[in-house]
Amino acid sequence: MRKPFLRKLTGARLAVLLLAPGAAFTVQGCTDLTEVPVSAITPDNFYQNEGEVLAGVASVYSSLRSMMWGWYNMSQVTSDENIVPTRGGDWFDNGRWLEMHRHTWTANSPMGLDDVTGMYNDLFAGVSRANAVIGALASVNVPNKNIVEAEVKALRAWYYFALLDLFGNVPIVTTTEVAARPNNTRAEVYKFVETELTAARAILPATRPAGEYGRVTRGAVDAILAALYLNAEVFSGSVTTGGVTKGAAQWAQAVSAADRVISSGNYALEADWRNNFNTSNRNSRENIFVARHVAQDGLGLSIAMRYTHYNSMANGGWNGFATLADIVNTFDNTDDRKNVFLVGPQKDLITGQPINDRAGNPLVFTLEIRDATQASEGEGARIAKFRPDPAKVGGDNGNDYPFYRLSEMYLIKAEALNEQGQTAAAIAEVNRVRARVSMPALATSLTQAQARTAIRNERLFELVGEAKRRQDLVRYGEFTSRAWAFKAASGAHKVLFPIPQAQIEINPQLRQNPGY
Repeated sequence: MRKPFLRKLTGARLAVLLLAPGAAFTVQGCTDLTEVPVSAITPDNFYQNEGEVLAGVASVYSSLRSMMWGWYNMSQVTSDENIVPTRGGDWFDNGRWLEMHRHTWTANSPMGLDDVTGMYNDLFAGVSRANAVIGALASVNVPNKNIVEAEVKALRAWYYFALLDLFGNVPIVTTTEVAARPNNTRAEVYKFVETELTAARAILPATRPAGEYGRVTRGAVDAILAALYLNAEVFSGSVTTGGVTKGAAQWAQAVSAADRVISSGNYALEADWRNNFNTSNRNSRENIFVARHVAQDGLGLSIAMRYTHYNSMANGGWNGFATLADIVNTFDNTDDRKNVFLVGPQKDLITGQPINDRAGNPLVFTLEIRDATQASEGEGARIAKFRPDPAKVGGDNGNDYPFYRLSEMYLIKAEALNEQGQTAAAIAEVNRVRARVSMPALATSLTQAQARTAIRNERLFELVGEAKRRQDLVRYGEFTSRAWAFKAASGAHKVLFPIPQAQIEINPQLRQNPGY
C-alpha cells in the first residue's frame, strides 16, 4: 500500500541550492493560519501592506503542517514505539517502512529517496518561506514590524531545530540569494538556533488574543529552548561513523527555560490528559506550541488514520502503524495513559459499535506481531492518542498537533535537575505529572541513577505517540546500540539521517554525513 497521499513535488520543495522565493509562497488568512491557498506570490509582486505581509507569515506557518508526515514517521517508526508491518499487499512500498524501523536506510534506498529527501525539502521550504518574509520586511512598514520579524525568525529557528535533530550538518541560510552553500557544523547550527530563539523571545508577546491562536509566543520559544538545552550534548556535538562525540551539557539552561514556561502562569495541566489530543484540543491550556489543523482537504492531521483499521470508522483508517508489545507492557495497568493502546476486540471509534475485519470476522488487535513481513490486518496494538474527528474529510482530521505541552516542561526540568544532582527536586517535578493521572508519587529518596530511569520511563508514559521517542533514545545513547523487536543494533552514525543525494548532486559544496 502506498502511503495514502502522494508527496507532491511543487515549488515549495526547494533544493538547498535554490533557497530563494517563488512558488513556495501562498496567500493565506492574516490570522487564520489554516485557510486554503489561493495564488502564488513573490516578493516582487507582494508584501505591499500589512495584510500581504501577514499572508506571507501564514505561508511560513503552513510548513508546520507540511512537516507532520515525515517528522512524525521518522521520529516514531525508527524508535521502539512503532513499526509499520507489511500486511499482505499493504504497506510494503518497496520495503521503506521496514527499512525505517530496522535502521537499514541509505541515501539511495527507498526510504532515503522518499522519506529522508521529502523531510529535508519540507524543512528547507519552511526556511525559504521565512527568509522571503524577513527580506521583505526590510522595505515595508507595518504595525508591530519587530514582533512579526521575531515571530518569523522563531519559526525559521524551529525548522532549523528539526534539521539539527535529523540531519545535523546543514547549511545556514538567512537570505533569498540563489547560491550554492556548504554544510555548517552541527555546533554552528546549534548556536544559530539558540541565538535566534533567544533574540526572538525578548520581543515576542507572552500571550496572543484568541484570534491569533497558534501563533508563536514567548512561551513557545522557551519550550523549544528547553528542548534544545536538554539535548545540547548531542545537538552541539559531532557525529562520526563511531557515533556521537558529545558537546557541552546545558542542564542549568534547560531548567531555566522550562521554568520560565511553568512559572509564566499562561499554561496549566489539563485535568483530563485526553483534552490535549481530541478534536477540540485548541481549547487546551496545556499545549504551548502547536501545528494548527482543520478538517478540510489537505489541511487536517492524519495521525489517527495511520493507526486505525480500515473499518474503525466511516471512511476508515489506513491500518498501518502498530506498537511493539514491549512498549505496551512497560505501562502499569493502573495508569490511565495505558488506555491510548488499542488491544483486543475493537469497536468503531466514532459510534462505539463492534466492527469486523475485511473478511467479516470480529476485529481483534493482538499484542504480538509474529512476522513483520507478513502480518495480518489485526496484528499489533495501536496508539489511539489522537482521536479521529467525526467531521474529518477523507484523512484530514481537525486535531491540532502539540509540539510541546506543559507536562513535558516538568519532565525536562526534572531530567535536567537530576543530572545536576538535585534528585529530590527532580522527583517532585515528575510527581506533578503523575498526580494528574492519579499515579502514586515516586519516592524522593531515589538515587540519581534510579531517578534517571524513572524520569525516562515517565517520558514514555506521558509522551508516547508524540514523536519524542527517537530523540530520547539518541540522548540516552540507545538509539543505535539497542536491539528491539524486528531491529538489531545498527550503525552508530545512524543517529543522523543522510543528506539527500539529490541535494549533493546539485550543490557540489555539500558533504554527506559520515557513514553514508
